[in-house]
Amino acid sequence: MLNKQLWWVVALVAIGTLSGCATEVKRVGVEQVKDLSGNWNDTDSRLVSEEMIRDSMAGGWMDRHQGKTGKVPTVIVGGVRNLSHEHINTRTFVADLERAFVNSGRVDVVASKDERSGIREERKDMDLNATEATRKAAGNEVGADYMLMGTINTIIDAGSSEQIRFYQVDLTLVSTADNRKIWVGQKKIKKDVKEATFR
Repeated sequence: MLNKQLWWVVALVAIGTLSGCATEVKRVGVEQVKDLSGNWNDTDSRLVSEEMIRDSMAGGWMDRHQGKTGKVPTVIVGGVRNLSHEHINTRTFVADLERAFVNSGRVDVVASKDERSGIREERKDMDLNATEATRKAAGNEVGADYMLMGTINTIIDAGSSEQIRFYQVDLTLVSTADNRKIWVGQKKIKKDVKEATFR
């Protein structure tokens, strides 16, 4: 009888322990700020994209281009180099900027180098397999007037139990015709991280 009771107690303790280790997931709003490690996160990416969109749309370069050519400018996204000390996915805020350009109707965006290779493969496949009426010919791509490129840099200042992390994102639109810089955007983020495990 004692062994049976002991077995039940052990089983209940085991169940309680396992249920206490279960993963808990809670949905949070995408606008909610939640810094866990002090590293670059979704809030930083959102702040950068919002600032760059606002700054680029107000820069005047679109109107100047349209005034000279009578057409909306065409932009291609080049590389945004991560020169920081941590892994940062630059694609998140660059995609936000591309979306804002396209949805504004004031800028055309052409496929990037990586995207174009897939489209060109599809065009080759169409050449063999699509009907004459629906086939798309090679040599009709739109050339970009400007290339968007940039960098992310960090400066770290660390003490015994506190760390200041400074991030600077610089984006530049460069004329593909003559290498002139026609818009330069910049966003700075500074974080004070206490009791961090420093690397």
